Amino acid sequence: MFPIFQIGPVALQVPGLVLLVGLWIGLTLSERRARRRSENPAHLYNLVFIALIAGVIGARLTYAATYPNAFTTSPWSLVSLNPGLFDPLAGALITAAAAAIYLFRKNLPLWSTLDALTPLFAVMGIAIGFSHFASGSAFGIPTQVPWGIQLWGATRHPTQIYEIILAIFTLIVIMLLDRTPWSLTPGNIFLSFISLSAVSRLFLEAYRGDSILLYSGFRAAQVISWLVLAACLVLLGLLIQRNRLEEEITK
Repeated sequence: MFPIFQIGPVALQVPGLVLLVGLWIGLTLSERRARRRSENPAHLYNLVFIALIAGVIGARLTYAATYPNAFTTSPWSLVSLNPGLFDPLAGALITAAAAAIYLFRKNLPLWSTLDALTPLFAVMGIAIGFSHFASGSAFGIPTQVPWGIQLWGATRHPTQIYEIILAIFTLIVIMLLDRTPWSLTPGNIFLSFISLSAVSRLFLEAYRGDSILLYSGFRAAQVISWLVLAACLVLLGLLIQRNRLEEEITK
């Protein structure tokens, strides 16, 4: 693993840099999709910028408030790119809230906007996998399979590599679906992405060594993934049904 990239006296946090590169590539793909659909990519940039800034600041401040001792001796850590110094749940909630406020103020359609941002989400899934690989986090359970990797004093399942492969597969499927009539119904692409991501998480959690376990050994992430998958399938069914009704009305 390589959490630090040293350039002379400068030490760069590789996980953070990987996420920034993923953000740039993902936004580029979303911009191209928006232009292809005759949509305004400026709205996407503004939404992502506002939501990201709010989420990053909120996640870091929440982490600092929860663990103040981590920043007492090194105040400059407040602006560190280290993803381990963020509160992910608080960041996600604040990001979603900021994005919702922007959508409301600009009167943007929810499902179409989420579809436009799906390439960004898919690329960020790949970037997160590389970030985990660089930092050594999201590690696997001990194993004796020949492709196991040495990490934290044991031979483990390379769950970070599994995560990258599944994220790449998800991106390819989404890009292919986006070229078919399936993408014409707003929400189909985004919900398909979330469904595929949930299925990927179900697989990954079976080999993770740092999962949160619930009663009788059930993994929290797998339970959440099942619920998310079920919700997505229900929403997809409702969207398809609504689209058929609208087509019948217009005939």
